[in-house]
Amino acid sequence: MLKIFNSLKREKQVFEPIEANKVRMYVCGMTVYDYCHLGHARVMVVFDMVYRWLRTRGYEVTYVRNITDIDDKIIRRAAENGESIQQLTDRFIGFMHEDADALGVLRPDHEPRATEYVPQMLELIGKLEANGLAYLAADGDVNYAVRKFPGYGKLSGKSLDDLRAGERVEVDTAKQDPLDFVLWKHAKPGEPAWASPWGEGRPGWHIECSAMSSSLLGKHFDIHGGGQDLQFPHHENEIAQSEGANCCGYVNYWMHNGFVRVDNEKMSKSLGNFFTIREVLKKFDAEVVRFFILRAHYRSPLNYSDAHLDDAKRSLDGLYFTLRDVPQVPVAIDWKQDFAARFAAALNEDFDSHGAIAVLFELAAEANRQKSGELSGLLKALAGVIGLLERAPQAYLRAGGAADGIDEDTVEALIASRAAAKKARDFAEADRIRDELKAAGIVLDDSPQGTTWRRA
Repeated sequence: MLKIFNSLKREKQVFEPIEANKVRMYVCGMTVYDYCHLGHARVMVVFDMVYRWLRTRGYEVTYVRNITDIDDKIIRRAAENGESIQQLTDRFIGFMHEDADALGVLRPDHEPRATEYVPQMLELIGKLEANGLAYLAADGDVNYAVRKFPGYGKLSGKSLDDLRAGERVEVDTAKQDPLDFVLWKHAKPGEPAWASPWGEGRPGWHIECSAMSSSLLGKHFDIHGGGQDLQFPHHENEIAQSEGANCCGYVNYWMHNGFVRVDNEKMSKSLGNFFTIREVLKKFDAEVVRFFILRAHYRSPLNYSDAHLDDAKRSLDGLYFTLRDVPQVPVAIDWKQDFAARFAAALNEDFDSHGAIAVLFELAAEANRQKSGELSGLLKALAGVIGLLERAPQAYLRAGGAADGIDEDTVEALIASRAAAKKARDFAEADRIRDELKAAGIVLDDSPQGTTWRRA
């Protein structure tokens, strides 16, 4: 039974698709004016894992991840570069695909660009106006009348009064209420513009996702995902637009992945503390980066540092050592088998990839102990479900510069980390380190005098 933490209801809920055996899923994608950073990588990898697991469970999945190819930043960057908007966005869409491919991210079924869906956006704005939820302001913008939509704030849990007093409210005398947001921006000299019933202009940011999702998935669909930073105002505004125009429910399950943090601050371009995927891939194998992202539960913060990537590399090396040292016998996954059942149970509990990877380390340790080709084959098969261990072990180990085995300094460092975890009563982390060492062929012996180790 698959459970999903639904941000809308603030609890885990049993997943029940609208249409039997089919899942329609939309994820907010990239604004393409620069290279993707690790925050973007987390969105891509997390929802790739979700996509893979839904398909493994037998669902027919339609996965849409949009591309924002028109907004203020794109217009400004193209002008700075002395190139057309399409030249800029085409180039960075290509770079985005290269990064996603390197990380083992499958292409979505649909990857719509905002500029291709302007007629659908205009139709949606027309419905909102007809329903009394949109108005043409004195400055030529078309705005959404937030206070006329009774459900506003239900996703973010923010009340209108709290929002009115909050720092995110912009002062704009053309708006009927400071909370109102723009649906259609009037044309400015030198900017791209489209014809509309309200004069030439271009779409606001929020309206594009409402139009693209409903066009490709229908007015009411199963899952909508994105980064935690999009919960408000972007996703809140999507709900107001879509439900206000179509007069029906919009999305049943909302999923939000946690931030990537650097020094306890969110990684973002606006803060200037971001690392592009390309920069990181110059130092670390792409599968190590994917493993680093999936080793944390998708809703938890993910703390970036070279030390954490080094630790992820050692862990992934250990799994590949098992595949190298215990040649695999190809197997079909029997989901009733113990390791497979526990792996599935973890992913069925709100896509707990952290728990699923812990099972992989237990399986690797047992494959090493028994020298079992069947268990080694199962390890490779289960890991492949979430896009890991898909290379030949020798190819990975050569590419990643791994030594023939785990070195003594690394063993001692991991034993010290395990001792610290036990002292902090973080027994799950202590067990994870023990299983990681087992997977690398290191056996720990605990005694009142401390921990000693030996190679199996």
